[in-house]
Amino acid sequence: MFELLDEWKFLAGLGIFLFGMFMMEESIKLLSGRSFKVMIRRYTGTRIKGLMTGIISTSILQSSSAVSLMALAFVGAGLVTLVNAIAVIIGAKLGTTITAWIVAVFGFKFKIEAFAMPMIGIGGLGLIFLAKSYRYVNISKLLVAFGFLFHGLDYMKSSVEDFAVAFDLSALPDLGLWVYLLAGILLTAIMQSSSATIAVVLTTLFTGIIDFRAGALMVMGANIGTTVTILLGSIGGIPAKKQAAASSLIFSTGTALVVLLILPVIFWLVLDVFAFDDNAVLGVALFHTIFNVIGVLVFFPLIPIIAHHLERLFPEKKTVVTQYIINTTPEVPEAAIVALRKEIFHQMYLSINYIASKYRIEDKQQFTKKKNDNNLWMKRVITYADLERLHAKIFAFYAQVQAYELSEREAMRMEPLMRASRSIMNATRNFCEILDEIEDIGNDEKAFLVSAYKNFKDRLKHLKTAVETVNEQPDFEKNRTFLQNCFEAVEKADKNFIQTCSRSVTKGIIVEDEVTRLLMANRLFTQSSRMLVLSMQSITNNFIPQENI
Repeated sequence: MFELLDEWKFLAGLGIFLFGMFMMEESIKLLSGRSFKVMIRRYTGTRIKGLMTGIISTSILQSSSAVSLMALAFVGAGLVTLVNAIAVIIGAKLGTTITAWIVAVFGFKFKIEAFAMPMIGIGGLGLIFLAKSYRYVNISKLLVAFGFLFHGLDYMKSSVEDFAVAFDLSALPDLGLWVYLLAGILLTAIMQSSSATIAVVLTTLFTGIIDFRAGALMVMGANIGTTVTILLGSIGGIPAKKQAAASSLIFSTGTALVVLLILPVIFWLVLDVFAFDDNAVLGVALFHTIFNVIGVLVFFPLIPIIAHHLERLFPEKKTVVTQYIINTTPEVPEAAIVALRKEIFHQMYLSINYIASKYRIEDKQQFTKKKNDNNLWMKRVITYADLERLHAKIFAFYAQVQAYELSEREAMRMEPLMRASRSIMNATRNFCEILDEIEDIGNDEKAFLVSAYKNFKDRLKHLKTAVETVNEQPDFEKNRTFLQNCFEAVEKADKNFIQTCSRSVTKGIIVEDEVTRLLMANRLFTQSSRMLVLSMQSITNNFIPQENI
């Protein structure tokens, strides 16, 4: 029977599917400005909202896989928490029961795959004709990605159509009900659609090939088998995506185990209480609904616990962020201060490159390009959580040094260093907080706002260059002069920006609301730039040879 599989078509479908998943996540990341994040979080901000979003969106799209994959993409893009994503996935499972009712009552299934080609076509044309608009280009990419996703699924399904047709359900009754459960899992895993399996089950029920109990077990298997699509979508993803995908498997298999324990009761409820013994098709549709309702009732309250254990099972990889204080004892204050100064500049270097990557000034986060004491080139991918952890370790090391007796000179050297470390962390947080606002400014259609967005990026690029220059320049006097010029450049850029906004609003190029957005963003941007330059000055002052202090 397996010779009926078209292996190359299946592999092509899998490749297109995974590429569509990757492209969808990337386009969501690029689109995730403030307004987009607000919209997503508005509908998935709590477990209840996530559950309802999963139910409603799956009822409309008629594909729990589509909704679950979107939830995975949102988790991967950092827009949805794991707990709320699990709620969406559970809601999608309940929402997909509508498909069974549509097939049972009306005899047809709404096929979202039919929109794959139009999505690819419209999205592809948008990439060409809307190339000058950042927002619409990424919307077009999202359309193409969504089209690829379902085009790949369609390829995988069509590659096994002959296999599905040749799958003889009538040969299974003598093998027991467990075989029907496994058959439902197998069919759904191969066809990549629980809806397709349910349609096959309801058709064979209608023709009398199998009975209600066999159909119910196959529907249970279909619920488990559909998790394969979600697991495929998590391939190569970050731990958060794997956690969300695993939650789907836990929900489906866990619900099946619970239902198996009370299977006679559910059969009695469907066949005797609701009197569907003469209408097995509607009976299985009801069974499918009861199955998922039980799953929601059992697992919805347990979502935080499940999320906690999944985070331990698929932990985020933590980067060792300290470079100097990790190998230095706090018992020798003089050596500890030197290590502390180096570590704080290391913090500065990591932070400015992290900020630059968030503002897409570099394609890749190549942070510690500077050479360490062993002349080895370092390369790390740093997260905001890493920077917070580094700041905490710096402060902890400072506290350990304070526990030993310090001279007045040593204490005076440490205080400005710690102020610099706090300022670096505050500036990093500020730059991240205004990123969405600045991205929204850059996504506007007005040329002046796009120009203002480029101005912000250019100023940040100059700030990054300043950090690299100071790092590579050991001469204290040159650094002091250079940083003074940098500070003056920050002030000049701030003054010029305000004057340009003032002239533009006077000429009617921008309106009052727009100038308010620009000035507020510029205010925090300038304050953060000042903090970084002043921090560099504090760190650099500690380069002064001891005889000159």
